[in-house]
Amino acid sequence: MKRFWQIFLSGLLALFASCPALAAQDEAGFIVSGKKAGTVPFEQIGGVPYVDTQKTARKFGASVELFAKSKQAKVSTKGFYAILTAPLQEIVVNAQAKTLSAPVLVRGGKIMTPAEFFTLPAFTQAVDKLVEFKDGAFYVERCYNLSYEDKKFGGKDNLLVFSARKNVTFTTEQPNKHTVIITFPNAVVKRDLHERLRTSYIASADIRQNRGDAVLKIILGKDARVWSFDWAGDKLVFRAGLKNALPAPEETVGTEPVQPAPAPAKAAHKSLVEGEEPSVLSDTENLSYEPVMKAAAPKAAVLSPANPESTPSQAASKTAPKPAPVLKSEPNPVSMREARKKMRVVVDPGHGGKDPGAIRNRMREKDWNLSVGKELARLLQKGGFEVKLTRDNDTFIALSERSKIANNFKADLFVSVHTNASKNRNANGFQVYFRSEKATDKEAAETAAFENEAMQYEEVHYNFVDALLQSLAKNEYINESSKLAGYVRNAVYKQPGIGIAVNQNSSVRQANFYVLKGVNSPAVLVEMGYISSNKDRARLSNSAVRNKMALGIYNGIYNYAKKEGWIN
Repeated sequence: MKRFWQIFLSGLLALFASCPALAAQDEAGFIVSGKKAGTVPFEQIGGVPYVDTQKTARKFGASVELFAKSKQAKVSTKGFYAILTAPLQEIVVNAQAKTLSAPVLVRGGKIMTPAEFFTLPAFTQAVDKLVEFKDGAFYVERCYNLSYEDKKFGGKDNLLVFSARKNVTFTTEQPNKHTVIITFPNAVVKRDLHERLRTSYIASADIRQNRGDAVLKIILGKDARVWSFDWAGDKLVFRAGLKNALPAPEETVGTEPVQPAPAPAKAAHKSLVEGEEPSVLSDTENLSYEPVMKAAAPKAAVLSPANPESTPSQAASKTAPKPAPVLKSEPNPVSMREARKKMRVVVDPGHGGKDPGAIRNRMREKDWNLSVGKELARLLQKGGFEVKLTRDNDTFIALSERSKIANNFKADLFVSVHTNASKNRNANGFQVYFRSEKATDKEAAETAAFENEAMQYEEVHYNFVDALLQSLAKNEYINESSKLAGYVRNAVYKQPGIGIAVNQNSSVRQANFYVLKGVNSPAVLVEMGYISSNKDRARLSNSAVRNKMALGIYNGIYNYAKKEGWIN
């Protein structure tokens, strides 16, 4: 029996050793600018290096959302968006289908991605790094166009040699007898380096990235009488020495001709940092690429539709409509005469089902949202609009599904109805938002973050069509969304019987609401008031006030439609 168990255990161990799927997990190193910066889970599967998607992305400063049921990961950072799905090789990167050399896998509860994903040009450009994976480690460098290469010590002078692209320029100054400062405007140095050379001609050398410029600071040695810095072939050379007039870079120094230093072998590469073994990227030593220089992004314009009614539209110029009828407290919407077609409006009561939204004193946001949403839909239908509700009962609808409903309906407008909440009990009042990557302020960003928390209740399965839709910024709709927000704000402000504050200067705002992101039409999100405010909560708990709120929103939509030529 003992012999049987020995044979059994030996066979089991052999199975584990031979099966790639059961291979032991290792760690991949992170070498950033030549220094160790931790590790991430790593496996070699079928000859392909795999890394933990979530932990690796975070090492690069990217954010990750995992969806366990659909076996997907969404990796995003500024200017980059990717959807990874196990067990597929196909991924979506910035709305474009890409194919990896091996499929994404799920291993031990982790989504493992071929390491090549993090070396894709779209990703490295977004994180503004040069990335290489080799020998079980990531090597990360700045996107540089200037790097220290070599040093040469002679009896009459010392040389420091730098590799640089020809478009690199520089200025020199000597603020005192012993200090030389060389500035490289708009250059990016490979690494910040410092070394005490302690020679007779160069005491120390220090090169740093100083925001947009690289700065080289040299402390001259006690015997240095002269110095120079200039091009020598395709290299930049700093010289310090004894002679009153140093020879030109092409001439000789002493008896030895100075040749442009060739790219050193990796094993012989010398770092300015004493005692540190630098890591060298195979495709970066010759500086044969252009560094990724990010152009300054234009500041997002904060659209302020304080008086949208004063802005004429092209459609409105074709006709001379009578003043827009505004519904009174007893709603009796006037019919909308079909011009090109009836305007289609999707009304989206926020939250629902297992997602209650904000809760205070047993009052649930989802109930108020549904109440106002259904009344708004009724008024729109009575007024001649084509209307669709994303939900008409207490059911859960994923955020991504709501925008899909609007797009399938070919909506001309999308209005999402919500109730705000804040830790600040003094926060109160009506607000209306349109989507923008940049929030109006911290409070707007917090509101968007709160509403986006609904994603915790959903398991999203992205397909390529969904990803293409949701990755687009929809900038063409931002101006119209801003205008619609202004009309809604003004109408709610004028509507009697609501009793909730509407600040004319700050109630139209912008933030990155996920529910608005994929909608192919002007879209706004209404925050009717604060459930966390005693005053607003008392008002919104009254069904008559909620109906007045719906009436105010309706009048805003109607006024927008009329101004835009949908109504004669």
